[in-house]
Amino acid sequence: MATDASHPIPHLISTIDELRATVASERQRGRRIGLVPTMGALHAGHLSLIEISNQECDVTIATIFVNPKQFSPSEDLDKYPRTIERDLELLSRLRVPFVFAPKEEQIYPTGFSTFVEPPSVALPLEGELRPHHFSGVATVVLKLFNLVQADVAYFGQKDYQQTLVIRRMVEDLGIPITIRTCPIIREQDGLAMSSRNCYLSPEERVQALSISRALREARRLVDAGERDAGKIRSTLRHVLEQAEISKIEYAQVVDRETLEELDRIEDSAIALIAVQVGKTRLIDNCLFEYEVNSS
Repeated sequence: MATDASHPIPHLISTIDELRATVASERQRGRRIGLVPTMGALHAGHLSLIEISNQECDVTIATIFVNPKQFSPSEDLDKYPRTIERDLELLSRLRVPFVFAPKEEQIYPTGFSTFVEPPSVALPLEGELRPHHFSGVATVVLKLFNLVQADVAYFGQKDYQQTLVIRRMVEDLGIPITIRTCPIIREQDGLAMSSRNCYLSPEERVQALSISRALREARRLVDAGERDAGKIRSTLRHVLEQAEISKIEYAQVVDRETLEELDRIEDSAIALIAVQVGKTRLIDNCLFEYEVNSS
């Protein structure tokens, strides 16, 4: 694979022993370490996390691991895109020095049977639809935290509930790492960046644009003074239904810390959407924040 000499391909680490040795070396040099966990098939959203880590840390370690424990038997584990050479080329342009891309047996050796029970914020929404998903996420993320021992880990807001689960796990277990939640990166037409966008046909892509359109309409209502969460939920569903989305899994307005369903937006809230467009599952969200008028 050709690359510019000024942008060397990151050193690919495939074993836990080599990862630990690399981390120990960087620690000895007094370096602040940033961690960006991914499942590969990198896009501009992932790269934005790398860029922020590069700004805030001395060295960034990216991980690429398609975690089988967070997929149910009916989900797309086998067809999930795996593009390691392209991923390494993209990371080289951002001067990422190390990429940890282990085989499954490194993370889940024979006889592996220890799993993290995720915090209560894992129960609604994704937790209802994908009961074992967050246990798989929390387990692999905790293992990566233990292995890399980074100062900061970077996650994207698009997977909002996931970031909340990880942040609560860190707080509950006293893990010495800072969690940074970084903004959603969108394509020019407004669709949130996702590795699964490549599954969409041209017609499905047009349908999928209703997701960000619904969130923009919800934000417009909130900015105009609407506080009835039920009306905002109805608006979300109406926009999605008009686009003939094949399956609306949820279109919710909830408290941004507890994920409890709201009747009214009294302080800060978040609108969360999960849909299937054709056979492709897509999620997106929009945070609402405003100053409460005390008069």
